[in-house]
Amino acid sequence: MTTATATGTRLLELDEVGKSYGNVHALRGVNISVSPGEVTCVLGDNGAGKSTLIKIIAGLHQHTEGVVRMDGEEIRFNSPREAQAKGIATVYQDLALAPLMSVWRNFFLGNEMKKGFGLDIDAMKRISGEELQKMGIVIPDLDRPVGALSGGQRQCIAIARAIYFGARVVILDEPTAALGVKQSGVVLKYVTKMRDSGLGVIFITHNPHHAYMVGNHFVILKLGRLVLDAHRDEITLDQLTAEMAGGQELAELSHELRASEADGTADAAAADAVEAEVDHSLFQRGHGATSVEEHKE
Repeated sequence: MTTATATGTRLLELDEVGKSYGNVHALRGVNISVSPGEVTCVLGDNGAGKSTLIKIIAGLHQHTEGVVRMDGEEIRFNSPREAQAKGIATVYQDLALAPLMSVWRNFFLGNEMKKGFGLDIDAMKRISGEELQKMGIVIPDLDRPVGALSGGQRQCIAIARAIYFGARVVILDEPTAALGVKQSGVVLKYVTKMRDSGLGVIFITHNPHHAYMVGNHFVILKLGRLVLDAHRDEITLDQLTAEMAGGQELAELSHELRASEADGTADAAAADAVEAEVDHSLFQRGHGATSVEEHKE
């Protein structure tokens, strides 16, 4: 299990957590802790169990094994609303933004401020603009549709919204997966801002390079099981990349490929030898036939 921060405080802790669907074990024996001011990176290929883990923490699914604790207290979320009430916000890969709606409408989507019998539009515009500026994002026209913004800007709007509405633990689901190099850099910069502001961040990704740039702890899932749990000072980027790529299995595959290549080379050499022997035999037969005909003459 990962080590807590110097303060000994853990916002969120998963202890031997698992999730089964009948006889299918999607997640088994997972131990993860999230502390204030730290980024816990969860890496894994498709089918590793990352999505199941997110859904358990976010309250979409209930775990069937182990214990989940928030602020040291055992909890079991029955809905995403309960998780949000405890300060857990999830920024999904599809962002849950309405592309044709304005920036400020998306910022307060589902949490609109009322004034009399209508909406307090001026207050929502002011607050959304201020909160985005805190993240270093300046959008001159808050009436602009979100769909007209870059992918990095849309990610940052979703992150700023989560922070404003009281998140203490922010789960980022593959935030850089569909972004270019420059936009990924923008998002990673805001991940570090969240960390430096004291939030606990769970960064879900399949990119070890992005994870190592911002992470404090690294967890790798494979087929629903935790295969690596290391602090930043316990692992290098090369080691993390190798483990993410398969580690021992990759080495075994490389050995098999080299052996197969060597066998192929040996088979080719044997075939060449047989072909040379056949050619030589045919040559000898041809030479012998000519000599007999000449003798007859």
